Amino acid sequence: MGKPTGFLEHGRELPGKLPVEERLQNNKEFVKDEEFGDKINTQASRCMDCGVPFCHNGCPIGNIIPEFNDAVYRDSWEEAWNILSSTNNFPEFTGRVCPAPCESSCVLGINQDPITICNIEKNIVETAYAKGYAQPKIPTSRTGKKIAIVGSGPAGLAAAEQLNSAGHTVTVYERDEKVGGLLRFGIPDFKLSMEVIDRKIDLMREAGVRFEVNAHIGVSVDAKTLRAEHDVVLLTGGSTVPRDLPIPGRELKGVHFAMEFLGQNNRRANNMDLKAEEIHAKDDHVVVIGGGDTGSDCVGTSNRHGAASITQVEIMPIPPEKRTENMPWPSYPMILKTTTSHEEGVDRKWSILTKEFIGDDEGNVKELVIADIEWEEAKPGERPGFKEIEGSVRSIPCTKAFLAMGFLHPEPTGVLAQLEIELDDRGNVSTNDFQTNQPGVFAAGDMRTGQSLVVRCINEGRESARAIDAFLMGGSNLEAKADSLMLSA
Repeated sequence: MGKPTGFLEHGRELPGKLPVEERLQNNKEFVKDEEFGDKINTQASRCMDCGVPFCHNGCPIGNIIPEFNDAVYRDSWEEAWNILSSTNNFPEFTGRVCPAPCESSCVLGINQDPITICNIEKNIVETAYAKGYAQPKIPTSRTGKKIAIVGSGPAGLAAAEQLNSAGHTVTVYERDEKVGGLLRFGIPDFKLSMEVIDRKIDLMREAGVRFEVNAHIGVSVDAKTLRAEHDVVLLTGGSTVPRDLPIPGRELKGVHFAMEFLGQNNRRANNMDLKAEEIHAKDDHVVVIGGGDTGSDCVGTSNRHGAASITQVEIMPIPPEKRTENMPWPSYPMILKTTTSHEEGVDRKWSILTKEFIGDDEGNVKELVIADIEWEEAKPGERPGFKEIEGSVRSIPCTKAFLAMGFLHPEPTGVLAQLEIELDDRGNVSTNDFQTNQPGVFAAGDMRTGQSLVVRCINEGRESARAIDAFLMGGSNLEAKADSLMLSA
């Protein structure tokens, strides 16, 4: 490595952020990368010559992390970009929104703070765009094969770029008016701005990928006709059926699924049609039900709306602050995560059972009845149970509630019904090497696996592209996951 003693000389540092009161005035990104300067080279120098880089295994797409860290340390930014983009189609996305399982697997993390891999990745991307290293992946020839990709989230876009680079003619169909899926209408702009998405889509268009928007396959476009017009159809529509909360008062006005709120706010922030009755949290007593990243995004968005109060409740117990014996390195630790949205203001509660929404005379939610619970130790082979703590039932103010409890499976109607696609016992698309029960119809991403991380969906897109390329051509030269090629230091 460029500096074998770097991890002994320097500690972990990250760029600063705009003050809370300033960043709450808009929906823009607020990390001050431009002020970090040469510190990024210093941070890259902390990457150890560790022999067996576990970060490869921690990264779902097998990024070649020690090598691009070394290139950054040496100020060889084009080399770093070439290494990074060889395994990751969208480092501009993962550098901003990935929870960084690679950092949890960093060998340095055994007894120090791990390398700032995500931030280094983001800086490689921004340098590549600034200096012109990021170029469209234009194929040298065309195969004559036509592929339709249904859904333009990270899985669909990754597959599209890979298959286009292999010379196939690829058209991506998106039911909304702009491309991006979850990236555009699920992740707040203050984490991932639409400009970042658009510049990548522009490169894909230059490379020859076609995009059809306002094309809801199975609704406004017949799925069987689409299949007949293409050699292959790849389904990447995501896991879009949210988990509901069937308690009394669920029907009251002011109780919404999280994605209704988040998607609409991105539309509002970018002067797009809201497409539904406005949901706004100004002066509301907001309760976010669900303690994950989507819940955190609802917190940050509610803060920007000027909510009177924000409470986030989670049924699970509060996670530990550090690894326990049950979370040994290099596994991804389920520890307490405090996001920038939490730092902006929220009352977080754990081990909370939500019992009933209470409404006013006009049918608007005004309170939420909750109770504390105590978790019991799980019996072998069974899930843990819980019991309600006697005397803990109480009401809290709630004039807006956002349900952020995850997703169940893809929508079984529409394209899946028209193509008669078989589902597994969880309601996801059943596949064998990404192929469904219908010849020439493939599936990838959350639609196939259930809800997951953006970076895992990118891997799904890349791997499904290899399977499709092999199906069409008898073999594939598309890049495999880097760790399967033994490209470690």
